[in-house]
Amino acid sequence: MKKDKYLVTSALTYANGDLHIGHIAGSYLNADVFVRFQKLLGNDVIYIGGTDDYGTPISLKAEEEKVHPQKIVDRYNLNMQKDLRGLNIKLDNFSGTSHQEHTVDSQDFFFNLQQAGYIFEKEIEQFFDPVQKRFLSDRYVEGICPHCKSEGARGDQCDACGKLLDAMDLIEPKSRLSGEKPIIKKTKHWYLDLPKFENKLRNWLETKDYWKDNVRNFIMGWLNEGLKERAITRDLNWGVPLPLENTQGKVLYVWFDAPIGYLTSTKEWAKKSGEPDKWKNYWLDPKTKMIHFLGKDNIPFHTMIWPAMLMEQKEKFVLPYDVPANEYLNLEGKKMSTSRNWTVWVKDFLKHFDGEYLRYVLAINAPETKDSDFSWKDFQMRINGELNNVLGNLANRTFVFTQKYFAGKITKPTSFSRLSQKIFAEIRQSAAEIKKCYQNYQVRKATKLFMDLARSGNRYFDESKPWETVTDHKDRAEETLYVCSQILQAISILASPVIPESMKKLRKMLGIIANCNWNDIQTGKEEFRIQNVEKLYRKIEDKEIIQQYELLEKNQIRTEIANEHKEKITFDEFLKMELRLVKILSAEKIKKSKKLLKLIIDVGNEKRSVVAGISEYYEPKEIIGKKVPMVINLQPRKVMGVESQAMILAVKDKNEMALLFPDKDLRAGSEIS
Repeated sequence: MKKDKYLVTSALTYANGDLHIGHIAGSYLNADVFVRFQKLLGNDVIYIGGTDDYGTPISLKAEEEKVHPQKIVDRYNLNMQKDLRGLNIKLDNFSGTSHQEHTVDSQDFFFNLQQAGYIFEKEIEQFFDPVQKRFLSDRYVEGICPHCKSEGARGDQCDACGKLLDAMDLIEPKSRLSGEKPIIKKTKHWYLDLPKFENKLRNWLETKDYWKDNVRNFIMGWLNEGLKERAITRDLNWGVPLPLENTQGKVLYVWFDAPIGYLTSTKEWAKKSGEPDKWKNYWLDPKTKMIHFLGKDNIPFHTMIWPAMLMEQKEKFVLPYDVPANEYLNLEGKKMSTSRNWTVWVKDFLKHFDGEYLRYVLAINAPETKDSDFSWKDFQMRINGELNNVLGNLANRTFVFTQKYFAGKITKPTSFSRLSQKIFAEIRQSAAEIKKCYQNYQVRKATKLFMDLARSGNRYFDESKPWETVTDHKDRAEETLYVCSQILQAISILASPVIPESMKKLRKMLGIIANCNWNDIQTGKEEFRIQNVEKLYRKIEDKEIIQQYELLEKNQIRTEIANEHKEKITFDEFLKMELRLVKILSAEKIKKSKKLLKLIIDVGNEKRSVVAGISEYYEPKEIIGKKVPMVINLQPRKVMGVESQAMILAVKDKNEMALLFPDKDLRAGSEIS
């Protein structure tokens, strides 16, 4: 039988942080499931990935920690590999783009495109941070998106609407380094002449009528808007150096060199295998199907720019066969945000739960054609109500009954009832449908189907009532257990791309060898020898879910507090503030205001009026006579018609506010230092 050949990749993840469940749902789990399925079919497939080591996110992280970027890269590359192992996601090679081999390949790509006439240079105006005295690459600039008007848009792309941006088009741009508005200065950069590829790309994309609708619609809309030249270099010290004379401080843009990492990672894999040229069997063979698994934010780069780069290389590389991008995974009904720590980190998940549980829940909720949501309540319901109560229950009741009444050995009957034959037909039908789902990247539907087959097994067990027939018709009870074992054998293969470890355990209990292929689904064993029986899954307790909600809330509060720091001031600026302990002489609510109180305070040698927004937290009579700290050298201002001549100091935490009181009775007017 002729084998298909696949080169599968997961999007290279920025090496500036750990993996979270969004990464897994977006590009890792779906790729791993597809690879495992293809191996069950006996196809030739390699799975390649790694980290995107260059770019502004890594530079920003390194500057924040005051270390060399390579230290950041090495740390997170290792962390990611550990997390992937914990989820049993097995890549053939996991590399990084900061390797010397990657630099060589990336520079070769640049030279080939330049010689073919697809790269040109021009002088442009670029944002420059006058405080830091450096040019700002796109990700160092943030502002309001000119298209959807969302705040926090990066200089290269708006996450809210997905449009690629030019930093110069941002509304109210600010430097991420200093927070200041950048100025505009001239600099020279090199550009990929993408419009020259329009006809080639359009003709190529017309052959991709089998692509997912969300991907094809996204990219055709982008193409129909008209292609624009893309800067291929930037001013930065961390990246692949531009291979031209007198260009110190210029590096290749990360969007250009990152996908080349798939090639260099494959070469690294070949070298490790002892056959350095083995990579050519995939990259230079037109029969290879190269499939890129990624999130929707990476669609334009992998369906437009990357193919264009490959088209004009000296070696005839294969072009992407498919790009089955997923939509976004939300968390508890809200968009995930690593900056606000609103996510579930893989390393934290693995401290509490089996990695198989995350694989299952992300598979059954996969964001394949639209955004989906992860919630801890749903997680508990899926594990307890499906993995444990359906699949785990079918295995447990079958095996326990077999051991109790048949000494662990079930022999194939000479004939089967109509009900049993109906179950065999359902196994065949389910296998055919699930196969089609895996082939079309429909992991969500495939997962539902194999769980439905387990439900059918439980119904069959209940309808057959072996606990009754074992007394007077033991052969019928044995038939029931044999058919249930046959269902479990089929599921152990059908579900193995999604939950491989527990399916290995299931096969071991069935007395079946661990290695299997797709054709084994239909194999009717002469007997099953049940052994080493144990529960496949455990139930998740309410207290565990409460703990996860508490951790999620604590992490977010901690991050919000950390992110609330304002711009640094000098010591001299701090000394300009006059902080004194004052006594509240009177307090009354301001009419037509729910939040404001009018206070009369004693500063020591004078009385002043103050407007304080504390009415929701304190009744006037509670604070009369109290001594509190205030800033008293502010310019007076009128609030709701009342002049405020100072500002009270208070602590706010979420929905609570508290005034500060000294632990000793000091005189009003005492200076705070």
